[in-house]
Amino acid sequence: MLTDLDSNQIQAILPHRYPMLLIDHVDKVEPGKMAIARRNVTINEEVFNGHFPNNPVLPGALIVESLAQTGAVALLTQEEFAGKTAYFGGIKSAEFRKVVRPGDQLVLKVELEKVKGSIGVGKGVATVDGKRACTAELTFMIG
Repeated sequence: MLTDLDSNQIQAILPHRYPMLLIDHVDKVEPGKMAIARRNVTINEEVFNGHFPNNPVLPGALIVESLAQTGAVALLTQEEFAGKTAYFGGIKSAEFRKVVRPGDQLVLKVELEKVKGSIGVGKGVATVDGKRACTAELTFMIG
C-alpha cells in the first residue's frame, strides 16, 4: 500500500500535466485494487471563465476525468503496468448529484472491480464534504 503521494510522485505515475492533471494529492493506493485522491477546485481554473460566468460550476466531464486519473493511479502502480499509459476506455454510467464549485475539495475514490490483461473496470465516487457529487463506472485500457 502507498500513502500520501504528492504532485511530483503523481507525475511520475501519470503522463498528465497542467492543465490536464486533475488530481492534487493521492491519500492511499492499493496497487491494482483502489486509490483515493483529492482535487482542490479553485476559481483560478480557466474553465470557470466560461462555465458559467457569475455562476462557476465544475463541468461533470472534468469530475469524471478526475475519477479516471485516480483509477489510473491504482492501475499504473501495479508492477506490470509501471511506465505505461492508462487510456479512458469508456464510461458505462455516470450520475451527477451535487454541483461542484470553486473552494470545494473533491475526494475521489476508485475501486477496481476487474483487471484482465490490459483492460480494467472500476467504480468511482466523487464526494464534497461527505456528499456524493458523482458516481461512475469506468473502463481503462493500458497501452
